[in-house]
Amino acid sequence: MNLTVTPPSTNADPAELAKFAALAHRWWDPESELFGPLHRINPLRLDWIDDVADGLANRSVLDVGCGGGILSEAMATRGAHVLGIDLGEKSLGVAKLHKLESGSPVDYRLIAAETLARESPAAFDVVTCMEMLEHVPDPASAVAACATLAKPGGTVVFSTINRNPKAYLFAILGAEYVLNLLPKGTHEYARFLKPAELAAFSRRARLEPLAVTGMTYNPFTKVFRLGPDTAVNYLIAFRRPADA
Repeated sequence: MNLTVTPPSTNADPAELAKFAALAHRWWDPESELFGPLHRINPLRLDWIDDVADGLANRSVLDVGCGGGILSEAMATRGAHVLGIDLGEKSLGVAKLHKLESGSPVDYRLIAAETLARESPAAFDVVTCMEMLEHVPDPASAVAACATLAKPGGTVVFSTINRNPKAYLFAILGAEYVLNLLPKGTHEYARFLKPAELAAFSRRARLEPLAVTGMTYNPFTKVFRLGPDTAVNYLIAFRRPADA
C-alpha cells in the first residue's frame, strides 16, 4: 500500500503538544481534570477494540498517540504485544515510568505515525488511534499512516468527536465550561470530524468499514456508555483488505 502521508514535522501542532505536556504528570491520576475521563472510558473502548479485532491476545498492536499509556497497558493485559508511539516527550516519559511501576510489557517510541509507516509498513495486526485525530493539523495523513501500518486483513480503530451543534454543546460548552470534565481549551470545534469525513479519509487509504459505535455521557449518573448515538463521541473500526 503506497499512500502519501504528510512529513511528521508538519503533522504535529506544537500548541497541542505543549497543552498535554503541561499536565503530563497527571496521566495516571483518575481524578485528573484532563485525563480522568480517559480512565473512565478506557474499559469501554478496550472491550470494543477487543471485540472488533476478534481478540487482542497474542496480536501485534500499535497504539498511535498513546500519551501516558492508559490504553496501551490495558491492551497488554489482554495479551497483546503493544507498541505505543507519541510525539509528546513528557507523556512518553510518564508512560515509561508507569511501565516500571506496573511491570507492563508495553514498548514505547517517540516517533510519528507517518515516519513509522515508512519504516515498518504492514507490521501490525491492530492499529488504534484514539482521541488524537482532533488534535493534529492533517488527520487524513494520520489515517493514511495507520492504514499503511496495518497488516493485510488487520484492524484499524479510531475514536474522535463529531462536528455538529450538539457536539459543540456537549463536548465544548458542556464538558469544558459547565461540567468541568475537561480543562477549558482542550478542544477546537473546527477540528472535530464528521463520521462521513473520517470514512472518506479511510476509503482513500483503502480501508473497508467494519463497525461504528457512539459514546454518550450521563451527567446525572456520571456514567459513560456505548450505543448507537454517534452525534458527539464515536469509535469507528476499519479493516485493511487482505489483498491490499
